[in-house]
Amino acid sequence: MALRKLRITFIVLCCLGLLLAIWAFFVEPSSLRIKQDRIEIKAWPKTCNDLRIAVLADLHVGSPYKGLESLRKLVAAVNKSKPDLILLPGDFVIQGVVGGSFVSPEDAARILKALRAPMGVFAVLGNHDWWLDAERVELALSQNGIPVLEDRSQLITKGSCKLRLVGISDFWEGPHDIDRAMSDVQDGETVLAFTHNPDIFPQLPARIALTVAGHTHGGQVYLPFIGRPIVPSSYGERFAIGHKVEEGRHIYVSPGVGTSILPVRFLVPPEVTILAVSNGSS
Repeated sequence: MALRKLRITFIVLCCLGLLLAIWAFFVEPSSLRIKQDRIEIKAWPKTCNDLRIAVLADLHVGSPYKGLESLRKLVAAVNKSKPDLILLPGDFVIQGVVGGSFVSPEDAARILKALRAPMGVFAVLGNHDWWLDAERVELALSQNGIPVLEDRSQLITKGSCKLRLVGISDFWEGPHDIDRAMSDVQDGETVLAFTHNPDIFPQLPARIALTVAGHTHGGQVYLPFIGRPIVPSSYGERFAIGHKVEEGRHIYVSPGVGTSILPVRFLVPPEVTILAVSNGSS
């Protein structure tokens, strides 16, 4: 009797393990959600209240389930959500992900060209883009109408809303020259920064109202009561995902869309984040 119960328990555990593996390696990585999130920042200008920022991080085009056709559907879904601003915080390509197939930055950029937002579509490069060829990826994007703000900024407006958008190059592979990136910022301007790797956040000046990043993929795997076993950050889970506030400074880290190294996601679904930002006043 005891042996029979042991066998049944073993079979149940094997079936459960198989179901979890199917979910983690097939179901969840192939999904995509458009997640709406709201954050409040005291330094945010009232004229920009409820500004909607779409964050398309870590596209890793060519990773399993995230090929060109998937990218076309993503672009259509983002455009349908009608964001005011679209940010692309790097890692457009892949290297060596299991089950993936390399897609050129030129092919990906031709599809991303269809993205639309009244305040514009802007990019910075990620470590995978640098590992391939930073100049090539930047040229592919810029030739398709997507400015790449590597340690530089641009004034963006919509009606009475005015922001200084600052792009900071990758913490691992780029110069990440903060002084250069901030050099054109004028007194009184509200600064919105975006970069690939959130590890640079502790070095950023307090006058940046909000920093947007990607890179971590939210760890790709979240285990209840345990956490995120692997996060590509010197700070562990500190900047792994979502909205963080430290000493009055705000950062939002998107879990991104594609996968890297292993094509697995568990309780960290692929996501385009739509941030609605306000200062809390009506």
